[in-house]
Parts: sequence; C-alpha cells; structure tokens
Amino acid sequence: MTEPRRTYLPAAGHDWFLPLYDPLVKLLGGDSARRALLDQAAIRPGHRVLDLGCGTGSLVVLVKRLHPDVDVVGLDPDPKALARGKRKADRAAVSIQFDQGFSDALPYPDASFDRVVSSFMFHHLPPDERENTLREVRRVLKPGGALHLLDFGGPEASPNGFLAHLLHSSHRLRDNAEGRIVALMRQAGLADPKQVDRRAIRFLRIAYYQASVPASEASAAYPAHAAGPPAPA
Repeated sequence: MTEPRRTYLPAAGHDWFLPLYDPLVKLLGGDSARRALLDQAAIRPGHRVLDLGCGTGSLVVLVKRLHPDVDVVGLDPDPKALARGKRKADRAAVSIQFDQGFSDALPYPDASFDRVVSSFMFHHLPPDERENTLREVRRVLKPGGALHLLDFGGPEASPNGFLAHLLHSSHRLRDNAEGRIVALMRQAGLADPKQVDRRAIRFLRIAYYQASVPASEASAAYPAHAAGPPAPA
C-alpha cells in the first residue's frame, strides 16, 4: 500500500501566482522585515542555519549574502518554489543547500542547527501541524540554539480584506494571535518563548517571535523522529 501523498499550501497560495510572489512581498516591505528578523537572530560565523519554509529562497539568499561564512539550508515542500530559490542562489553566486520536505517531519539529525529562521510561513500550517513543527524545531536545534519566526499578526493583521484574501491568510490567521503562538512554542519544549516585536508594513501587521534551547540541555531530552536523508528537491 502506498502512503497518501501529502499536500501543502504554495508560497503564493496558488501555483499560477508564484511568479508574482517575490515582487508582491518586496512591494509590501518584505525585504526590510526579513532583515530585521536576521538582526534579531544574531547569526555568528560558523553557525548552521535552517530556513523553515524557504519558498523562493529570498531569506536564505539574504542570510548567505550577509553571513558568507555560515552554512545555510532551505527546506520547503514546493518543488516549483525550490527551483526558483536555486536559480536565485545561482544568480547571487552563493552556495545554499535546498531540500524538499515538510516542517513537521524534518529530515535532519538531532541538534544539527544553531538557528532556525522562518518568514511568512507559519500561517500556512494547519492547526494540527503547528505544534509538531515546533517540536521538530526543538529537536534539530543545538543546545544554545534559537528559533526566530516572522509572520503576519492575528485576525486583525490586515484592515484590507481583499489583500488578506490574496495572501491566503484570512482564514488561517485566527491561530496567529500572540498568546497562541507563544503557548505552542512552550508546549513544544522551547524555552523563553516570546513576541519580541510587532510592526506594520504597508497594509499588514507583522509579528516577530523567538524561543530557544537552553545551553545546558541536550537535544535528547525530547524524543527524535526517525529522520532520514533529505528528500530530493
């Protein structure tokens, strides 16, 4: 019996909209929002960084440009978005590992990343995948490592109903309230979860979150999934 094929929400909500995704996010102020996320992440030389839900690769390319001496990995379930990310990395002449996979079943060993970052992805996840995703983040972070997450705010995130619908977020933002995300981080075993900033970009409100793994704790404190090799992109 073959395992049912998993589905996912594309970066732009619909495959046909993918070519317009990067220009739209740029127009809305996504570039400055991502830079602020990386400032908060305090990435250091020698770090290994995972971009969870890397989409078309904008954040991973920015990480590598700003920090050429770190090892950067981008993961996303969408092969079309990954193909765009690879082309973007080639144009920027930076070396990035792109893997196809799902955030709630990461194909990486325990304690293999110093930082996990994610931008405008968390609202894509169905409610039943959110805590599992955060548990997987907890598993792959090294002791002393940290998660830095950027996403749209809660149900009030956009006063423009059409724009929220266009960004496929209106019906998913109900679970993006500040307290809910922080509670999920805590339930997943991440330490000191908190919202660290909240701001507006164009017509949207966005929020930044972070949580960590204490340096004194080993990743083995949380049972690992049987992670296999990265899925082919």
